[in-house]
Amino acid sequence: MTGALLRRLGAPETVARLRRLAAGAAPSAPLSLRFDLGTTVTDWLHAVPSDAPFWYEARPARGQFRLALGHALQVTSAGAHRFAALDNAFAGLAAAWRHDGGARAFCGFAFDPRAQGPLPNALLALPALLFEADGDGCRAIFTTTANRLDEAPADWQRLLACSTPTPAPSSPPVVADTTLADRAWQGRVHAALRHITAGHAEKIVLSRERRLTSAVPPAPADLLAALVRQQPASTVFAHGTGSTFFLGASPERLVRVHGRQVVADALAGTAWPGSAALDGTKNRHEQALVGTAVLEVLASACSAPPQAGPLEVRQAGGVAHLRTRIAGQLRPGVSLFELLRALHPTPAVGGFPGPAALAWLAAHGERRSAWYSGGFGSLTADGDGEIAVPLRSALVHGQCIDLQAGAGIVAGSDPAQELAETEAKFATLLDALRALQGERGRAAG
Repeated sequence: MTGALLRRLGAPETVARLRRLAAGAAPSAPLSLRFDLGTTVTDWLHAVPSDAPFWYEARPARGQFRLALGHALQVTSAGAHRFAALDNAFAGLAAAWRHDGGARAFCGFAFDPRAQGPLPNALLALPALLFEADGDGCRAIFTTTANRLDEAPADWQRLLACSTPTPAPSSPPVVADTTLADRAWQGRVHAALRHITAGHAEKIVLSRERRLTSAVPPAPADLLAALVRQQPASTVFAHGTGSTFFLGASPERLVRVHGRQVVADALAGTAWPGSAALDGTKNRHEQALVGTAVLEVLASACSAPPQAGPLEVRQAGGVAHLRTRIAGQLRPGVSLFELLRALHPTPAVGGFPGPAALAWLAAHGERRSAWYSGGFGSLTADGDGEIAVPLRSALVHGQCIDLQAGAGIVAGSDPAQELAETEAKFATLLDALRALQGERGRAAG
């Protein structure tokens, strides 16, 4: 595939197509060329680089896979107005964008607008190379800016050379003793319960981190392959910077926009083998808080009252949740970024009421790594897109693998059971790491 694409990139007709797109464009205008690659089904995992910037977004049950390499353009932001900044930037890019179909941008953001870490707090990027596979076949979209018209083919060829990763060994991760950290986290649960009992909040979501170390970190493609196999109904996501990568498999969609249609998930409540029943009072209460908040936000953005579907069970590996899908018709002019500003964080990842829960978390030093419980997704040049909540995630940097999971604390929560819930959620990445080591062992045998 790479050789054929390289030949097409250097062909006179490709240069002519690019010049036609660039005619009359501003120097910073994005230009995107599409190449159809036939109907071969591929998840693109063979091309995920180990040491170069990339994005990966897959919904295996839908047969939808995307891999993006490099950045033709990117915009970062942080703070209370980060979504407005990205919205304005995207509107400007979209107005100038010249493409022949399939152009797409990627977006990721942290839970806390003030957080600093190894990834930008909020990032909007137009990838230089995008490979897609879905029910309509496979395609490649190459993007540059008008002022790099002459250099674009060489830029793309260099990125294509990065799309064949060198096989990397890995070593079994070492888990540190977490006894003291577990006790401290349960102490935070008790403190949250006291705040709830005093009537200051109904729900507070606490996150918990587990750090693993590995002499040789796993390759992102290997971990993603395990997640695709084990979590086909989830959104499998990743963003790598070259030295660091963040990835996971999330059961929760924050919002999807297609034309004027909008769909959001109200997902909360958790059950796992040995836990209380999923349809118990606590889980139903948690899910109802999320559903009420999402309905309220969408009602203000829709031209008619949004409709909630039936309550259903959302299975994600060994963990199950309660979910209601809420759908409506957007008012003209409402953008995806406006919806993100209004919806995030839902009570599923922050608490309820939102301001009270967030104030408590800030006062008690809540820390969430990378984009965990923030947002991850992509959108077309027309503004349609889907954003997932990055859950069941790992941040891999150097020899460290940081897993993160959370639990919603409400009146009646049992700190020991909340700890067990986070353990069940950690299992998504731990199982992927174990599967990877099992494959290494079989290969060595």
